[in-house]
Amino acid sequence: MATSAAFPSSKTRSGTGSNISYETFAPRSSAQVSRLSRISALTAGPAALAATDSYDDSGADTLLRAMSPPESYASKSDETKEDGVRNCLAHATENSDHLTHLLKHTTSLRLALRASINIAEDISNRHAELIRHSGELSAAADRLQGEQAMLFRHAEEIGMPLKHYDAVDNIGVVVGVLFKGKTVVRGLAKIKVDNDDFPSVLDQIDDAVEFFGRESGGKEALEAELKRQRKDASSQISGNIEYYRRALALQEAALFLIREAVVDRISNTTAQVVSALDIPKTPIAADKLEASLVYTRFHGISSRSNRLLNLVRKRLHRGEAYHELLQLCRNTYCTSRESLLKATTRAHMEKLKDQHGLVGMTRLASVFLIRICTVETALYLDFFGDKKTIPTDKGESKEGGTEKTAAPLASQVVADDGTYYDSEFQSYLSNLCSALHRTVRRGLVTLLDLDTLCQIVSVLREERAMASSSPTTTAAARAISSVIEDAQERLIFCATNSLTKEVTRFKATPEDLNYPDKLKKEDASEAATSEDDAVQKQLQVYESWFPPMRSVLRILSKIFRVVEPRVFEDIALQSVQSCTNCLKDGAAYIQKRRTVMDADLFLVKHLLILREQLSPFDIDLRSVERQLDFSDAGKAVSRFLANRNRRLFSMSTENALVSLLREGVSVNEESVDSKRDLEEALRTACNAFIDHTCKTLAGGIMDIVDKIQSSTPEKYQKEKIMNGEKVKETLKGVSAKVEESADAVTKQMGLYLDNSGTQSILLKPISRKITKGLEEIQKAIIEIPAGVNGWDDSVRGDVLLLMDEVGKKVKQNVKASR
Repeated sequence: MATSAAFPSSKTRSGTGSNISYETFAPRSSAQVSRLSRISALTAGPAALAATDSYDDSGADTLLRAMSPPESYASKSDETKEDGVRNCLAHATENSDHLTHLLKHTTSLRLALRASINIAEDISNRHAELIRHSGELSAAADRLQGEQAMLFRHAEEIGMPLKHYDAVDNIGVVVGVLFKGKTVVRGLAKIKVDNDDFPSVLDQIDDAVEFFGRESGGKEALEAELKRQRKDASSQISGNIEYYRRALALQEAALFLIREAVVDRISNTTAQVVSALDIPKTPIAADKLEASLVYTRFHGISSRSNRLLNLVRKRLHRGEAYHELLQLCRNTYCTSRESLLKATTRAHMEKLKDQHGLVGMTRLASVFLIRICTVETALYLDFFGDKKTIPTDKGESKEGGTEKTAAPLASQVVADDGTYYDSEFQSYLSNLCSALHRTVRRGLVTLLDLDTLCQIVSVLREERAMASSSPTTTAAARAISSVIEDAQERLIFCATNSLTKEVTRFKATPEDLNYPDKLKKEDASEAATSEDDAVQKQLQVYESWFPPMRSVLRILSKIFRVVEPRVFEDIALQSVQSCTNCLKDGAAYIQKRRTVMDADLFLVKHLLILREQLSPFDIDLRSVERQLDFSDAGKAVSRFLANRNRRLFSMSTENALVSLLREGVSVNEESVDSKRDLEEALRTACNAFIDHTCKTLAGGIMDIVDKIQSSTPEKYQKEKIMNGEKVKETLKGVSAKVEESADAVTKQMGLYLDNSGTQSILLKPISRKITKGLEEIQKAIIEIPAGVNGWDDSVRGDVLLLMDEVGKKVKQNVKASR
């Protein structure tokens, strides 16, 4: 009963619970349903089968059937079964309640999750909408910003002309300009050039001038309008042109303030310094010049002037008026400085010339000008330079300061391509340095001494090298260069005159050509002179030279380093030609008064000395002389006059005048090589000396050789000179005199030629020539038949022995003296 009572209650609960479907809250998958079916089949029991007959809802009691005891438990006792059923039902009820609670909680979680998903979707939709609205707002903002910039530009374009109109209307009172119709009234300016607002006022005026010039058409339109106004006074000027005219007037007034502050200040300062120092009448001493008012007063006004001139220089691109103002300031400055320093510089040059002479004056004056150029450049840059780069080391001394500041000053004076920034200032420095040229030139005109002229050129070259080392002193270098050119011209003139007088037009006296007596006197003087006095010996040797050659070498050695190489080579070429001619004339004179050997040795000696002394100059002594040849001019003129179809105005090669010049005048070119001529003259002199010496030592032998060489064997074998006894006597005479003659020749050569090597060079050909002559005579004697012209074997033997004896004596005695 209890069991049957229990089932209804379960059935009641089941019937009650059949209204709730768990599938709606937690639907099972097909795998879960299959699994639960298998569990039900395995755990089904009798109670479950009885319940099935009374309760046919298998879908709702699936879990209960699964928890029912298996059929095997039917055999147990009823109590055990009832206890098991109760326990099972209690456990099932508990599980069912727990599952119900879980299902309810899960349902609430599912509802909450669904609500959260809905909220998230709503938020996502709102976020997307927000992004869309943000993009639209950003695009709108960009559009509005572009419209704002465009409006600003339009506003500026609209306001720009108004700004310039306002500037022209308002600035007039500031710079002291009033406009009354077409008249411009100038008054006192309310603004000073030292005010901080002055640059901005200049900018406004420049902007207005540029704007109205662009709008009105520029100065050409203004001039055309003014011309039209002069013709028709009743017409009115257009607005832009009128404002352009007023803007130009304002710019002129503003620049007038700067000109008044710079140009007038420089002029007034110059007048004050001139009045205080009385400069034209009382020049300033050179050692006090840099500390005088000439520099201190200008240094005092340089800072303010530099600031204003920087304003002008920075605005050079704004108009031509600024260029004109800067040019005016430079011209005024240079003119003022020149008026202050010109008299002092000239007076100092004259003082140096009087105290130190022309040579000492050139060095001291060059140093003074270099210093003046450096100091003047530094002062000029204080006015017109860039203050940021001008050195301001106050601790520098005067000498050290010049060297240290030369490089920074140079960078502001000259550009990278070598051109100067300020040509006016360089012209001023050139005028200042011209005092050196003026003073030295007056001294050069009357100067005739070559040594002094050479010293002047050498000193000036050294100073020019120092002045050329820096661009700041280039003006001094140019002045020194002009003086060098004048000194070189004077030196060339004096050297040419001296060469013409002492060489070309030289007339030798018997004393000048008293050779070899002059050489004998020289040897006597050398013997009397002490061995230590080498200079005196050299002077005596120098005095023994022929005067024209002595003059040529003396003048060339002086001018070699101080004239241009081409000029020196031309002078040397002409002087060597003239000297060679003089030596030849002197040798001819000595030959008449003395002997041929003296003439030959005189010529050889001097030509050797001349060649030796010219070798250090390393010159070619070569040129091409061109001369006009008018030999065919008469024929060309005749053809010109005979031609009746002359084309005088034809612009071609058939022009009659061109043909006349081409046919009547020709140019003859002649190559002149003084070095080659000198070598040729020396070679000729040496050959002549060799021939004449051979005649002196073995005249008879040389006559026989000449006869043999000038005729055939048939002829000379019958000649009287080839007679056996005659030849024998000739050889005996030569053998007897050869020693004496050789001693006389070597002694004579020793007088003229001091170098034993030179003597040997000349004597060896003599010995060879005599020996060769003996060999030719021997050959000719052997060929003469016996019985012809007094020849037989005994005579031939004696002659051959004599020839060997003469040959040995010649070789033994014809040698240089020690």
